[in-house]
Amino acid sequence: MAILRSRPLQSKTLFFATSPRTPFKIIPEIELLSEELSGEEWNPDTQVKFYNLLKERDFFEGAEAKDKAFAARDRINRVPKGLGFITMPIIGLSDVDREFLESKNKEEILLRQLLKFQIPSPYHPLGKKATNYNVKPYLELFRLIRELGELRFDELQIFGMQLVNYSLFDTIISKIRKFRTDKEAFSGRYKEFKDKVFYNEAYSIYEEEIITNNLHTRESKTETVEDFIAKKISNLRDYADACVRNLRSSGLIKVTSIGRTLSIIPERIKDVDYFLSTIDRKPVYVKELEQYQSYLWNPSLPVLLTDDRDSIIDKLHSEYSIKINPSLSLNKLKDLLNEQIDKRQQEKIEEQITKLKDYELYNDIEDTFNTLNSTYEPSLFFEWNTWRAMTMLDGGDIKANLKFDDEGNPMNTALGNMADIICDYGDFDVTVEATMATGALQWKMEGEPVPRHIGQNIERTNKPTYCLFIASKINPATIAHFYTLYLTNVAMYGGKCRIIPLELNTFRNMLGAAFKADSKPNPSDIKRLFDVAAKTAKECVINDATEIDWYNKITDYANNWLSA
Repeated sequence: MAILRSRPLQSKTLFFATSPRTPFKIIPEIELLSEELSGEEWNPDTQVKFYNLLKERDFFEGAEAKDKAFAARDRINRVPKGLGFITMPIIGLSDVDREFLESKNKEEILLRQLLKFQIPSPYHPLGKKATNYNVKPYLELFRLIRELGELRFDELQIFGMQLVNYSLFDTIISKIRKFRTDKEAFSGRYKEFKDKVFYNEAYSIYEEEIITNNLHTRESKTETVEDFIAKKISNLRDYADACVRNLRSSGLIKVTSIGRTLSIIPERIKDVDYFLSTIDRKPVYVKELEQYQSYLWNPSLPVLLTDDRDSIIDKLHSEYSIKINPSLSLNKLKDLLNEQIDKRQQEKIEEQITKLKDYELYNDIEDTFNTLNSTYEPSLFFEWNTWRAMTMLDGGDIKANLKFDDEGNPMNTALGNMADIICDYGDFDVTVEATMATGALQWKMEGEPVPRHIGQNIERTNKPTYCLFIASKINPATIAHFYTLYLTNVAMYGGKCRIIPLELNTFRNMLGAAFKADSKPNPSDIKRLFDVAAKTAKECVINDATEIDWYNKITDYANNWLSA
């Protein structure tokens, strides 16, 4: 067998893979790797081959890489390999990944792998300059959230990322509590207080490098102490954000968008308490590669509360009033419990929908739009809030391509090949795409062009399909592209694509008009918006006008859509 080489760590804080945006996005990439390269050795040649295959797929995201082998390693070595979803150095699927691909309950499988992630390990050997790592990071961060009840993002970035050894747990708890006390006593702006504390903590972590004037980072050359610290702080924020996405993907953690805090979903506290009390805090098989891989690739480890028959039966009885046949298998009991959890989740979403259609949450929607730039993962909450807004407009069956947690809050965006939101208005559909991007290729959202989603929906439903494209700022290149598609037959996109680009402020004006109107909008009002855009495009051609004239006219119409 080829030797599995890993670069020794030189780091001093916790670190996490910052891509993909959610761990579930590794699924199509793992499938591709297994289908095309199973049984081959993972080396520079197969890495280049894999990257070339990957960039031709619809689910590929990102610009084409100059160093293809490095790009392939970056995508596979960090999450798929690091969390045990693939076998290395001979490429194959682990037993964990087979279950991950086949099971509906992917959150539970992901949770097991997160809890097994440890530093050091045969995959993460320590370098001479590395700090004294001795930790299972996700296990200790779950413990931190449980101990504190609520953990702010700022606290995770400043203090939580220092939890490199589980023996430091009480020290980190004390630092956070002191931070909270000092914050209450501080009379100035919170940002000023937070920035000063963050700077001092980062300085303390990297004091040795600063004293010896070793200020260059791997990512860039920094010449001053201030620039060096700023880079380290930026890295800590990126790693903390990646950690939050993975914690949330376990289905056990909820996040408040505006408050930017993490807490355990109340119904799942027992699950967390169980593994916090039963899993050994010490890393295992630190230098024994084969034993470590056997442990990492075992889909039954670590044991969770959901593996205990009696606890599942008790939960089904106490929380859902369901009497169980004790002869049911453990897998059947798990399926039954997951069905009840899904049912409760859907009920909570339906409760939201009822409030939305009664316009009860209009002010909350507006507040969320106002604070997007300061929320956790703005693109996720932009998409979710746009779904809420479209639902509030009523008149259709509005579905978001999102994964929701047990409380019906957004957990992460789902996989591609679908629009962000699909509005079924009976005789026609409207897809909605919401993006935070502002560049010239913003219409190529996450590698998949918006028009393709229209074509895919037409193929699925055989119904006329239109699209609202909503962004904080519409790029002129987007206007030109969509205007051209209004006038051009493209078979791949189902004919002439009727896509209306709307800046967020215009969309919010539409919502405000609907909120104030005595007669609420219906599907015919929405359909008329697209008919006006099509008519205006033809008039612009006749009058030798431009795409900017077209855009300005449909924006004016949208701003007055219920009174025009």
